[in-house]
Amino acid sequence: MQQNVRKLFGTDGVRGRANFEPMTVETTVLLGKAVARVLREDRLGKHRVVVGKDTRLSGYMFENALIAGLNSMGIETLVLGPIPTPGVAFITRAYRADAGIMISASHNPYSDNGIKIFSSEGFKISDFLERRIEEMVSQTAFGPLPEDHAVGKNKRVIDAMGRYIEFVKATFPKGRTLKGLKIVLDCAHGAAYKVAPSVFEELDAEVICCACEPNGININENCGALFPQVIQKAVIEHQAHLGIALDGDGDRIIMVDEKGHIVDGDIILSICAGDLKTRSVLPHNRVVATVMTNFGVLKYLERLGLQVFTSPVGDRHVLQTMLEHEVTLGGEQSGHMIFLDYNTTGDGIVSALQVLRIMIESESTLSDLTAPIVKSPQTLINVAVREKVPLKDIPVVEKTLRDVQDALGPSGRILLRYSGTENICRVMVEGLKKHQVDCLAKALADVINAELGIGSIE
Repeated sequence: MQQNVRKLFGTDGVRGRANFEPMTVETTVLLGKAVARVLREDRLGKHRVVVGKDTRLSGYMFENALIAGLNSMGIETLVLGPIPTPGVAFITRAYRADAGIMISASHNPYSDNGIKIFSSEGFKISDFLERRIEEMVSQTAFGPLPEDHAVGKNKRVIDAMGRYIEFVKATFPKGRTLKGLKIVLDCAHGAAYKVAPSVFEELDAEVICCACEPNGININENCGALFPQVIQKAVIEHQAHLGIALDGDGDRIIMVDEKGHIVDGDIILSICAGDLKTRSVLPHNRVVATVMTNFGVLKYLERLGLQVFTSPVGDRHVLQTMLEHEVTLGGEQSGHMIFLDYNTTGDGIVSALQVLRIMIESESTLSDLTAPIVKSPQTLINVAVREKVPLKDIPVVEKTLRDVQDALGPSGRILLRYSGTENICRVMVEGLKKHQVDCLAKALADVINAELGIGSIE
């Protein structure tokens, strides 16, 4: 019998509203079986899969469903409990497991959930493997089940969080501490709620925690990397040296300097790239940015003498471009930062430690480090849409797009794209004058909202 499920994988694994396809218990069991089948096809013998999750209420049922599917096919599961996504990638490598799976919908609200799959090397699996898994789920074609004595068992890894904490701390120079630094830390009530405070406190920082008390339904709720105003306010209120905001699964970061100014992924990339080049530890003097990277930031990186490769948006695309061009540092404006010298995926805590190291070694404030980087006026508006109709097929959108580009002239640019994980159209406009950019972005967003929107513009 054929299982009637829609396309499973998006731009960052499987994602959707909990208890609605594709994020149902039934489909998750099938997904576990399909992953097991792929592993068995690849290599004979016993297999082990690491399973982690964030703090969503639905994580419990998806964890059980996924484990059931894997165990039923003879796979041993190593269960970590709540841990950041980069922690799953690290533990997968550390335990020499055959795969790692993270149950999370990243920055989405608690009502959503998702599944990200990592290879034994800690990288997100290829498009080919995703299509293979999707095909198996669709056809419920998993091959023969193992006999009763050969089903998999379930093992909880008690020291997973501790091992990941020690790994993260090891990316900071031995013998150095954060003593004397006051840090505001927003964990989005998510997967990093225990790990992140522990890392910074064990390095002797004074930590003021925000959004570190998950209850299953408050993950990303008006907090975390999407709401940096929380740490902006707290940094000023507590006279802190900086603020750090993570997202729900801890793989991205937004910072705030001591003056309350937001430091996004573009700026973090610039700071770290400049430091690595100065220390002659940036191979080929190359970095990877994305099509969303601010034009002023790109110019700054070029002035540093760096070769910049541009990828589509999404940490998966950033990583792919890094691997293709032998680059060890890449990042995107939203805060996904990949340091291949340390981890195989975006890691918010590791990224924060690299910036803190630069501050300490250069005896600089965060605002000192950001001062040379001048961004071009850029406005990003998110339009919630009911469906993702190709924008080129909507005449009024195409006409408005031409009008806006004419108004901006050759020095401006527009980027329209649908989110790969949400029903959102992102409108980005960049130019020379802030007021003009704001007005033109709003005009374009209003047209898209009138044609496709459900009334929500941010």
